[in-house]
Amino acid sequence: MKPQRRSILKRLFASVAGVTGLGVATTAAKAEAAPEKEVFNVVTEQDVPLFSGSTKMGNLVFVAGKGYHKDGDIKVHTDEVLKELEKELIKAGSSMEKVLKVTVFLHDLNDYKAMNEVYKGRFGSKPPVRTTVAVYGGVPGASLVEMDCIAYI
Repeated sequence: MKPQRRSILKRLFASVAGVTGLGVATTAAKAEAAPEKEVFNVVTEQDVPLFSGSTKMGNLVFVAGKGYHKDGDIKVHTDEVLKELEKELIKAGSSMEKVLKVTVFLHDLNDYKAMNEVYKGRFGSKPPVRTTVAVYGGVPGASLVEMDCIAYI
């Protein structure tokens, strides 16, 4: 009977210790401060914040769509858009090599090949994943291409 009682007491003690340990871990996790969201280049409409050019939280940075609204062909537009993305990334403490995802919005799908010629190699030897779509009705403004991205810091 004694060995059986000891076995039951050991299991009970282990259960209580496990629950207590879990409670301490949960309390410690709550004590850590949540990361603050930082925003850059906030665009306002009638003095009300509309969107940010980029947002940083923890070790991630999200860059809003960048377009080029001046004269030029798809190669000029792509080059300028990539330069703007890079500026935002650097401002947030990241770089083109740390980009994880890019979304490319093309005014015309026929520009895909020429856009790729300028795009290739701009993100280093380990390029990010990418989604490319042709936008029905075109990219807002006069831009032939718009890109956004997600990167780490």
